[in-house]
Amino acid sequence: MTSAPSVTYVRFESPQRHERGHFPGVFALANGLARAGRLTAAQQRFWRAGNDWFDAAYPTPDAAFYDPERYPGAVSWFKSTATHLIERVPGHLELLAAHGVPCREVRSADPGRVIYEDEVQVVVVPHG
Repeated sequence: MTSAPSVTYVRFESPQRHERGHFPGVFALANGLARAGRLTAAQQRFWRAGNDWFDAAYPTPDAAFYDPERYPGAVSWFKSTATHLIERVPGHLELLAAHGVPCREVRSADPGRVIYEDEVQVVVVPHG
């Protein structure tokens, strides 16, 4: 009898905690650069096109899943099977690197308590 393959989850995040205690993800970091007006015109075009592509490519979980009172520390993770999404992240990593913003890849078979799930991602409240 063979066991079902386990899903590994992938997240791209800052190695430094945000003031709310969690590690901001790659999109939050890139969005922060854009909001701060730090992107060049070419970077701004890349960022906008990238965000539009990701917004069209997969569902955006309801903002209620990120409510810090109800779901403290909730963050999104890609399922490792979502290769069509993960393979597009390096462009965002390059954008961050150009501004000296560190971002790391983290993998886990059990990133936390799942509060939202679809075909390509989960939103979890991290364990303890």
